[in-house]
Amino acid sequence: MAKQRKPRFTTNKLAELESVVSFHPKNMNTFYAWDGDILVLNILGTPSAKRDVIGKPKGNQLKISVTAAPVGGRATDYMVKWLAKEFGVNKSDIEVVFGRMNINKQLRIKNPKNLPKVIEKQENKK
Repeated sequence: MAKQRKPRFTTNKLAELESVVSFHPKNMNTFYAWDGDILVLNILGTPSAKRDVIGKPKGNQLKISVTAAPVGGRATDYMVKWLAKEFGVNKSDIEVVFGRMNINKQLRIKNPKNLPKVIEKQENKK
């Protein structure tokens, strides 16, 4: 068996050295963060819902329900398409960082034109 090499830097240490914000969900104190003009969202998805809706934050995730069934990542694909309309961007402007076939996801949305009320409320608090 090959010997596992220990990484020289942890993600947090590398972020400190590079002056980059770490977007690991456990390190974020809210469900969203800004990386320049890119909105990073941590999502708790609910497939096969009665309607498509952006819910309330739960911890450091935003609850989003979609009507699509969770078959082969199709619910995530549908969520991206639906959120593109909600944020006023193209589908190609939304990147699924992780969680395509999981309820826990992280999305990066380039230059969103519209922000949902739940994010606007958080922005106004700052």
